[in-house]
Amino acid sequence: MSAQPVDALPEIHDFDFIHGRWTVAHRRLKQRGVGSDDWDEFRATANCEPRLGGMANVEEMDCPERGWMGMAVRSFDLTAREWSIWWISDRDGRLGAPVRGRFNADGCVLEGPDADDGRPVIARYIWSDIRTDSARWSQQFSYDDGATWETNWVMDFTRAAA
Repeated sequence: MSAQPVDALPEIHDFDFIHGRWTVAHRRLKQRGVGSDDWDEFRATANCEPRLGGMANVEEMDCPERGWMGMAVRSFDLTAREWSIWWISDRDGRLGAPVRGRFNADGCVLEGPDADDGRPVIARYIWSDIRTDSARWSQQFSYDDGATWETNWVMDFTRAAA
């Protein structure tokens, strides 16, 4: 039995919306996992480029206001038919554990094990409000194996002028 041609899988284009240059408004909790409602707000820029015919992409985020850069690597698993996202920060240069998930009518939810200052968490990334010139990404952590979730980071993407 031969594998289905990659072009026959429409899911490989799920993240096409993020390709290009963006300005990004960040809201990030100053302290996570303690019930805080004190947010840090700042701006960044992002640029995302497709790879491997669309089944992968690389996004670089530059945040000079906070002195860091990072990179997301996204890949579509042809067998599992789901997306994986890895994060790399210039603070440590390490490839983080991936989150995995699929798109639905409302956007995309991806989850995976992670750590927050050495404390085990389940990380959840949510892509929502996806439009031609804007999108929202939010991050939630669960410190109790998925019983409750805390939104600790929100990024509003606006397409940069050409």
